[in-house]
Parts: sequence; C-alpha cells; structure tokens
Amino acid sequence: MTTGGGERILVAEDDGDIRDIIEFKLGTAGYTVDTADDGQAAWEAFQAAPPDLAVLDIMMPRLSGIDVLRKIRDSDTPGVPVLLLSAKRKTEVGFDVGATDYMAKPFSPRELLDRVNGILARAR
Repeated sequence: MTTGGGERILVAEDDGDIRDIIEFKLGTAGYTVDTADDGQAAWEAFQAAPPDLAVLDIMMPRLSGIDVLRKIRDSDTPGVPVLLLSAKRKTEVGFDVGATDYMAKPFSPRELLDRVNGILARAR
C-alpha cells in the first residue's frame, strides 16, 4: 500500500462527520491534513498556504467547491490537483472547470485514499 509522503492536503467539507472520516483516513496514511467547513474558509486556507492537493465538496456554504476550484485555477498556483466530492452524479461541470478527479458520495474511505495516492504520485 502506498502511503503519504507528508504532503499537505486541504479538505473542505461542510459535513463534520464526513470531514472527520476523511481527515482520519488521510492522516493515518501519513498526510498532513488541513480542514475547512465551508468554501470561503477553504479559499482562505488555500491562499495562506497552497496545499499539494485540495479535496473539495461541491455543495458548501459561502462558496461552492466549483467556485473554489475556479479561484484555484485563476490563482498563482493553478496546477494544484483538485479532487471534487459530490452527492450529485453529474461530473461535467467539475471537469470543465479543471478538476483532476471526481468522487460521488457515498464513497469508500479506502477508495478515496487510493485516489489521493494516485493523484499525488502522478504529481510528484
């Protein structure tokens, strides 16, 4: 099993239970995890210290994950990979804006870790 090499991951999810599961799974795999509970907080965290990967829920208060993704792609660090999470099955919008990958909810934490490992391995 591939584990994290200490890369920083920003997780933005407004559901506290899901956010905690993601943080635990990625943290135990060796990643440093920063969390945000809404899109505006995610964007502010990204600006303060761009992560190696952002995991964004699409439907969040204040700014959606799509809005944050647009801001990332227009930022000084547009190449940061972004994995979108959504309860909706329609993926075209996220990919059109520049998402690296997409996972539909509900998802397996193990599958999420596999996707994160793959994205970061390609980015290394």
